[in-house]
Amino acid sequence: MRVIFMGTPDFSVPVLQALVDAGHDIAAVYCQPPRPAGRGKKDRPTPVHARALELGLEVRHPVSLKSPEEQAAFADLNADVAVVVAYGLILPQPVLDAPKHGCLNIHASLLPRWRGAAPIHRAIMAGDAETGICIMQMEAGLDTGPVLLRQVTPIGAEETTAGLHDRLSEMGAKLIVEALEQLDSLTPEVQPEDGVTYAHKIDKAEAAIDWTATAEEVDRKIRGLSPFPGAFIEHDGQRIKLLASRLADGAGEPGAVLDDQLRVACGTGAVQLLRLQRAGKAAQDADIFLRGMPLAKGTRL
Repeated sequence: MRVIFMGTPDFSVPVLQALVDAGHDIAAVYCQPPRPAGRGKKDRPTPVHARALELGLEVRHPVSLKSPEEQAAFADLNADVAVVVAYGLILPQPVLDAPKHGCLNIHASLLPRWRGAAPIHRAIMAGDAETGICIMQMEAGLDTGPVLLRQVTPIGAEETTAGLHDRLSEMGAKLIVEALEQLDSLTPEVQPEDGVTYAHKIDKAEAAIDWTATAEEVDRKIRGLSPFPGAFIEHDGQRIKLLASRLADGAGEPGAVLDDQLRVACGTGAVQLLRLQRAGKAAQDADIFLRGMPLAKGTRL
C-alpha cells in the first residue's frame, strides 16, 4: 500500500521500520520539527526523523496541519492510508479524509480505557493488570474512533513504563502490519460508552513520593513514572529519583528505612527500592547507589 507515516518519538520508530520491511511504499514521513537539545542547544531531529533519513524517505515536519496549503500537500501524496503513532499534532478533518482508507492510529491502551496522552504511565499507576494495543480508525474526537484490531498483554509486577513502552511499541509494529494486510476484511468495532477513562498528560508535580500512601500506591507511582519524569524524594537537600521498586514485607513509620538494602516503610506495607538516581548522576542499582550515599537502617526519607 502507499502509506503516509506520522510519528515522532522512539515509540514510533519500530512501526516505521516494520512498514518498510513489509514492503509498503512510504509516500512521506511526517514528524515534529527538530528542536534544540543537548549542551549546545543545537536543533536535533526527532527519532523518527533520524530513522527516516537513514531509510532514504522524504521527511516533512510542519508546525501545523491547519493551513489549506499543508492540507493540499498532504492530499497530493495520493496515499491509500496514513499510519499515525505518537505524532503530536491534531489532524484536521481534511487530513483525516485525504487517504483512501483514512488514518489509522496505533494507541497503547485497551480503548476506551486510557484515551489521551499518557496511557502507559496511567495504566501502571492505576494498577491495571493488563493493557495492550488498539489499531483505531481516526476521527475528530480524542481517541474515540472505532477499533479495527486489538491485542492484550499483562503488565508485569515489576514492570516500569520504560519496559512496557518498548514491548507495546514492538506489538504495535506487528499489529499494524497485520491490519494493513487484512484491511478490506476488518470490521470496525465502535467503542462502548462505558469504561471511558482519560490518560491525562503527566504533570511533574505528581512525581513527589508520599510515604504515607500504601506500598501498592508508592510502588505503582515509582514504576509508572520511570524513567520520565521519575518519582522523587528530597533527602539531605538532594533530590533522588526512584526508578524501580517492588513490594516488600515490613512495617514502620512512613519513610523509614527498614534495613541496609533500601526496604522502606509506607503507610501500609513496604517497598524495596531497586534503582535510584541522584541529581547530575547516572541511574544506579540500589547496592551501587548505597556505596556513594549510605542510607542506613532507621534513616527517615
